[in-house]
Amino acid sequence: MKVKRLDHFGADVADLGRAERFYAEVLGMSVQLRLADQVLMRGGETICALFLKPDRAPSDPEHVRNPLGKSHHAFEVAWEDLKAAQALFAARGVPHHAPIDWGDHDCLYFLDPDGNLLELVGYRSNGTRT
Repeated sequence: MKVKRLDHFGADVADLGRAERFYAEVLGMSVQLRLADQVLMRGGETICALFLKPDRAPSDPEHVRNPLGKSHHAFEVAWEDLKAAQALFAARGVPHHAPIDWGDHDCLYFLDPDGNLLELVGYRSNGTRT
């Protein structure tokens, strides 16, 4: 067997409406399917399934202060979008870590409203991995 690609990932959220607004307004994703207990969001080739877990406790905010080595989901974005994201996050009060320089790319870790640790990755050269 050979895995071709990641088809989608799931994130547990306490409030579907709040999560849907965040993923749409902040990350630019659009709703693909809405069910009573889940919403499928698409951004580019990425699909995120938001699962309603009303009793979900928020994750520890420490995750974004020290994000390296923590479970997370990463989105590749254009270099310009990565640079603009820090100002957007500050304006919207989204908890985030300062960009981390990895040589050929930077990454910016942040939390969604339920404390799920997420990451934006922007490559310097032509916007894609080499």
